[in-house]
Amino acid sequence: MPTRVAYIVSRFPKISETFILTEICELEKLGLEVELFSIVRQRETTLHPQASEKLPHVRFGRLSSRQCLAAQWFWLTREPGRYLRAWWRAIWGNRQSPAFLLRALMIVPVAAQFARQMQESNVERVHGAWATHPALAAYVIHALTGIPYSFTIHSHELYIDRTMLDEKIRCAQFFTTISDYNRRMIESLYGRDAAQKMRVVHCGVRPDVFRPPKQSGRSGQFRILCVASLELHKGHTYLLEACAGLHRRGIGFRCVLVGDGPDRAMLEHLASKLGISSNVEFLGRQPSPRVVELLQQADVVTLQSVMLPNGMSEGIPVSLMEAFSCARAVIASDLRGIPELVEHERTGLLVPPGDSRALEAALVRIHDDPELAARMGRAGRDKVVRDFDLRLSAANLYELFSGEEPVFARSLAA
Repeated sequence: MPTRVAYIVSRFPKISETFILTEICELEKLGLEVELFSIVRQRETTLHPQASEKLPHVRFGRLSSRQCLAAQWFWLTREPGRYLRAWWRAIWGNRQSPAFLLRALMIVPVAAQFARQMQESNVERVHGAWATHPALAAYVIHALTGIPYSFTIHSHELYIDRTMLDEKIRCAQFFTTISDYNRRMIESLYGRDAAQKMRVVHCGVRPDVFRPPKQSGRSGQFRILCVASLELHKGHTYLLEACAGLHRRGIGFRCVLVGDGPDRAMLEHLASKLGISSNVEFLGRQPSPRVVELLQQADVVTLQSVMLPNGMSEGIPVSLMEAFSCARAVIASDLRGIPELVEHERTGLLVPPGDSRALEAALVRIHDDPELAARMGRAGRDKVVRDFDLRLSAANLYELFSGEEPVFARSLAA
């Protein structure tokens, strides 16, 4: 009988977290039974097809719902010791972070609701998709029910605020992280005991979905694409400054920005100030099939990530994996785990974070040498097929959840 796993996410359907949804879909294809729980229901105007299919089956947390209130009474009357200890551990563990403490006041009752629903569904394992609130919910569910839990560490939950992370690691059956950079950092912070529970499982993409274009070669304007939320740590200002440099050089180009976020108005104003508004297109959020089309049309894909003063930065961006899978040339920042994907001069070009002149020079190089761009794009696709194929990543998770290696994974890796 297939193992039944509950996945907990912070918000669903959140378009910037589609990589979690695709991971779940691949696990289901391997035979795992996955139930999806979301702490908050996200309101999105743009949905990927897979999110639309999943939405009716997702269980959402609602503090004011009858289910949530009934769950509090159930645990308080049936398991008062476990219930009160779960509250105490969550409050004590988050006491030094006001933001996390405030959030915990919502997470604990929602987790109590999820715990009842998981018992009724005979869930065998719980997995937090992030090490922050989803992992806290999994921790509370384990405290109430004894169901073993795991979670994944991506980026900000390790780089910015590690509140209660040591306790979550201590009580988890295992946990995963998405890069060797993170693995080394976690081992240095939490020692060998944590390392023994840790596995590196890359995020990934489907190379058969993100395919190279049928026809290659440049036509018309130089096409630059960036797929990222419009937030400060994504470094869009440096891309626009680099594009202004291309404009001064007399290079014809079209820069397309896919994504949305709090910095959009500022970036639109900056493009106007730099005199490149007619060369820059803000497309907003786009569904996955449209992203594939845009990648196939691009001459180069950039992501000029920076590290903010609070430590916020990238892990290994999935958007770069998608670009490589489409055999596109990539320029990215030499930051955190990115060099594990973008190997300088082989699969792509790395530039110092926050250096618009270096980014401009790299763009000029790709513009002037289409053969180099094509060669790096092919090498990047080979890298993704070998190390960042979502099917292999899902197979690694399947083995961790079920204790069995799927036959599919062995044939794919052969």
